Amino acid sequence: MLSYLFDEIEQWLRDLLSGMVTSNLTNMFTDVNTKTGEIAAQVGQTPQGWNGNIFSMIRNISNSVVIPIAGMIITFILCYELITMITNANNMHEIDTFMFFKYFIKMWVAVYVVSHTFDLVMAIFDIGQHVVNGTAGIVGSAKIDIYSLILQMQSLMKNMGIGELLLLALETLLVSFGMKIITILITVILYGRMIEIYLYSSIAAIPLATMSNKEWGQIGNNYIRGLLALAFQGFFMMICVAIYAVLVSHMTITTNIHTALFSVAAYTVLLCFALFKTSSLSKAVFNAH
Repeated sequence: MLSYLFDEIEQWLRDLLSGMVTSNLTNMFTDVNTKTGEIAAQVGQTPQGWNGNIFSMIRNISNSVVIPIAGMIITFILCYELITMITNANNMHEIDTFMFFKYFIKMWVAVYVVSHTFDLVMAIFDIGQHVVNGTAGIVGSAKIDIYSLILQMQSLMKNMGIGELLLLALETLLVSFGMKIITILITVILYGRMIEIYLYSSIAAIPLATMSNKEWGQIGNNYIRGLLALAFQGFFMMICVAIYAVLVSHMTITTNIHTALFSVAAYTVLLCFALFKTSSLSKAVFNAH
């Protein structure tokens, strides 16, 4: 009688711990799959598609506040250009009418760029979105096959003792908690990039107004490199997701269940670290300061 009672208690504990492990793993893998899917969805959106209200607010600020300042800057630069052009022509002794033609063309282009700043900036991000979407089509899904992994886990847990199941339950609980923190950090990285894009876009008219002058034009050139770095940071993020997809797709649980568990955690931590480094990498590639 006592033996039967102890067997029932042991089986109850085994079922309880097995259920806890399965629940922890399911929640953990679901969170990871949701977040990796969100990465591809987030980086593939343009600023106007990500949040229309923020985009409209930034555009209104640019049109009503920034562009008038850019207009004053471009007026000063164009006057400086005209004076420099005339004085460099041997104090007006070697003036050619074609010089003024080139000046008016430069003036028209400069005014056009400033007045259509937002359209030009969004065109850069449209190019970045096209590259990201093309990459996503090649990469495919980065989801972990939860069903097959859980089945492998359950088959291995049948041969475990109470102590080992208790240790595994604690491990899955710890790793699951750590993975939730990682998913929050990934969200911060994704949202931080979009906020940086809006900040860059809000001030675009001022650096672009300097591009008509050779000396001041370095400001505008560096600004455009920064825009390209932000646009193509999404491409590097997709490459990170692609590498992660290859790693998790070859993950199997056959021998050591603890090693497999921490391997998933290590891959996800690596993904988070790689996503964090994409900003500095993209800026280094485009030489943006």
